[in-house]
Amino acid sequence: MNKKRKNETILVVDDSPDTLELLHRSIEHMGYKVFSSESAEEAIEILKNEHVDLVITDYHMPFIGGIDVIKHVRENYKNTEVMMITGYASVEGAVEAIKAGAEEYLSKPFTDEELQQAIDRSLEKLAIRVMKSEQSKKSISKQYGIIGESGGMRRVADSIRKASENILPVLISGEAGTGKELVARAIHYESNRSGEPFIHINCRGIPETILEGEIFGYKRRGEESSNGDVKQGFLEMAGEGTVFFDEISETSLSTQVKLLRAFSGEITYVGDNVTRNIKCRIMASTSRDLIYLVRRGLFREDLFFRMNVVNIALPPLRERERDIILISNMFLAEASNEIGRAKVPVLDEKVVHYLLEYSWPGNIRELERLMRDIAHKVEADTIEVSDLPSYMRFNISEESRLNRTLFEVELDHIKDVLSKVEGNKTKAAELLGIDRKTLREKLKKQTQ
Repeated sequence: MNKKRKNETILVVDDSPDTLELLHRSIEHMGYKVFSSESAEEAIEILKNEHVDLVITDYHMPFIGGIDVIKHVRENYKNTEVMMITGYASVEGAVEAIKAGAEEYLSKPFTDEELQQAIDRSLEKLAIRVMKSEQSKKSISKQYGIIGESGGMRRVADSIRKASENILPVLISGEAGTGKELVARAIHYESNRSGEPFIHINCRGIPETILEGEIFGYKRRGEESSNGDVKQGFLEMAGEGTVFFDEISETSLSTQVKLLRAFSGEITYVGDNVTRNIKCRIMASTSRDLIYLVRRGLFREDLFFRMNVVNIALPPLRERERDIILISNMFLAEASNEIGRAKVPVLDEKVVHYLLEYSWPGNIRELERLMRDIAHKVEADTIEVSDLPSYMRFNISEESRLNRTLFEVELDHIKDVLSKVEGNKTKAAELLGIDRKTLREKLKKQTQ
């Protein structure tokens, strides 16, 4: 009895038209979607344009053989299984196929039942591997607070897993509030360095006059070196752990020169000339366009390329529509639990629409503050549009909105953000993704 499958797609590659036709009809009868190819070159083109779950390839083919097909699939399509069939069965051929990455090796002639069993085993192995991969991504997300089911965040979770398996430098880019520090911590605690320190350095928050000493350590001038007059910096204190430079774009060019040496495992204390070795892993983040800063001479090109070995780009919240409501409900539940609310409030359908339409300049951080504020202030079980802040609601006509200049729209938004953070310009600049100087200049234009 034919058993209908779950839409798995199989690609059959064989240079014999008769064999290819026979396999195509047999596999199609089993309930699978089937593509056929008489050459490896044609098979490669099909793989580029179609999702394929299993490739069944002949061993002996002209020009490009079955082993090369297996290697190509293994190196380019991690969610595709490979199975080898051959009319020239040998132990050496089987070993070669398995080493190349084939999950099954089937010798001609074979029955439909033997073919079915081999296909079942291959697809079962694929399903287990995909499931483990998805579980790994989900566990990383849940464990470190990186919530999201959108394609962008699935790619981030995959990047975290890969980065945790090596010690290469990592540059995490993304707008303010997208969770760059969470990603850095996830990489560290998923790695084999998790038992070592994770040191977070806020390059924007430490005055430049003391930043170098805190990073590299220092020796007091005019004194002989001893335990009492030298101080270790973060890079040395981390041991074999991780040092994370948050907003590395804010460091001066002189500090960047010394950081370049640190990536090679060497530092020198401020006020000293002795070279010391360090063993920590270095990661960094930026919310600014470093390539733009390099072109303007504000960031060293050699340092950029030295630390941009692994790049993880976090998507802004406005591009994660699938995640916005998921994250909102999570923050509402957390805040409700903290204040002892018996029931977590739910979002009205119109509120969902407004949340999805809003641009979220402050990203996750802004959404968290909003949901926590609502959970504390709104006593009803349902959150209505009127519970949202004024800057998120439509309170003026479409015509008047369209008649406003870009400067007026931007200025109004700045005022709303300042009002939300009670006039704190540092917090406002952080939410807006700009520095305090830029914020002051924009506010200054208001009075001109």
